[in-house]
Amino acid sequence: MEEEVKQQILSMSRNAHALTEASYQQNLSKQGDSGWSDKQRILLADMALHLLQTSLKGGEISEQDLKRNLFSILTISDQFIHSCDLKTFAEELYSS
Repeated sequence: MEEEVKQQILSMSRNAHALTEASYQQNLSKQGDSGWSDKQRILLADMALHLLQTSLKGGEISEQDLKRNLFSILTISDQFIHSCDLKTFAEELYSS
């Protein structure tokens, strides 16, 4: 990927990340509230943006950062995919 394109994507992701985090903070739902699922979807989008940034930043990809990103994504996704035990897999991945 050309450096200029990578920098454009990272710049857009920073803007998207700021908007996503602001939306998350504005959602005051707590677990059990009707808006909780929406709040978790926003959090999942936030974690996906973290993964994007980890993937495109310069140098070697940090194994710890990648594990942390995947752990978060799998843990949050576990609420939405009931046919898999993603939380257990996430814990195994992060502990290795």
